[in-house]
This record gives sequence, structure tokens and C-alpha cells, in this order.
Amino acid sequence: MKISASFLSIKEDLKNNIEKLDNSNIDYLHLDIMDNVFVPNKTWKFNDITDLLENTTSKKDVHLMVKDVKKYIDDYSKLNPEFITFHLEATDSVLGTINYIKSKNIKVGISIKPNTKVEELLKYLPLIDLVLVMSVEPGFGGQKFIENSINKVNELYEIREKNNYNYFIEIDGGINDTNIKYLDKCDIVVVGSFITSIGNYNEAIGKLKGE
Repeated sequence: MKISASFLSIKEDLKNNIEKLDNSNIDYLHLDIMDNVFVPNKTWKFNDITDLLENTTSKKDVHLMVKDVKKYIDDYSKLNPEFITFHLEATDSVLGTINYIKSKNIKVGISIKPNTKVEELLKYLPLIDLVLVMSVEPGFGGQKFIENSINKVNELYEIREKNNYNYFIEIDGGINDTNIKYLDKCDIVVVGSFITSIGNYNEAIGKLKGE
């Protein structure tokens, strides 16, 4: 299981703390990008992000919680991330968006909100590289984990095994050292405030990994 660390909950000395996170035992830096349209919150402008990340070397995992998906893909593809993930609920052109991200030689993820069923993803699963299950309502960090998200993860795992698909299973929202034990079918867990609220990031990461 890999850790993708979100810096959404860091409120002070952001650039230095992102660099500290980058130098910890994480596998990805997770970028929560919001537009105040698709979700009721707005994060950084692209130029701010490039400044914040200029000294980082971790692989980037971009999560677009936005309505104008294509515009944000154009911007964030410049960071050469490993993944760009968009929301199934954000666009009427899901196939077009998948192909557009692929055209930039970036791995494609689709995310679903807590009230969206896995069944709505079925026809896209052979085409994508990652499914991101939201275990909180997207928009804000520090929320409580929605327990039925575990069922979605297990369902996605069974579908992948049965059909020999190749997508990663990722989950995001309210993950801590207690509920992570129920997420053994996940390949990547996105963790924010559990790590960043502790001064020693590696200590928190060690707890997540059961070390």
C-alpha cells in the first residue's frame, strides 16, 4: 500500500511544510485542486502551485475537483504528474476526458463521490489506470471517514480480479491509523490531516504503515 500525502490541511508555512512532506516517507504528493464550482471550496491557482512545488521531487497525484476539467488538465499536465484524476460527476464527456489525459502521456484516474455507485463506473474500468473512492464529501480536509466506502473498495477489487483489469484502487478522506486496517484492498491511500497535524511526519506515516 502506498501513501499519497495531501497538504490541503496545512495552514502555516505551507511551502516549507510541503518540502518537509516531500522529504518524508511518502510515495506521492496529492494535489487537491478545487474551483468553488464543482465543490464549495477553492484552492490554489496554478502559478501558486508551481511555486509551492518547485523544490519537490515526489511523484505527483493530481485530483481535480473542478467543472472545467479540460482547462485544468492543460495546466496540471505541465507538472508531469503520474496521475490526473477527474470526477465522473463533473463532465458529460467521460470518454473524451479519458482520451485527452492519455494524449498527454499521463495515467488517468476517475473519482466518485460517496453517493455515486461503483456500477456507474463499469464501462470505463477497462480504460483507466486508477479509481479514486471518496470516503468523505469532496471539498474540505479533516472530515470523518464514511464507512461504507470500504464496500466500494472491496467491490472494485473483486471486479478487477474477475476481469483482469489493471487499475489502481485509491481512497481519500478521513484516513487514519485505525480505519486504514480495513483498507487492505487499496493500492494507494490519500492521507492529509492525520499526517500533517503531527509535527513528525514520518512518525505518522509509520503508524499508518503499522510500523
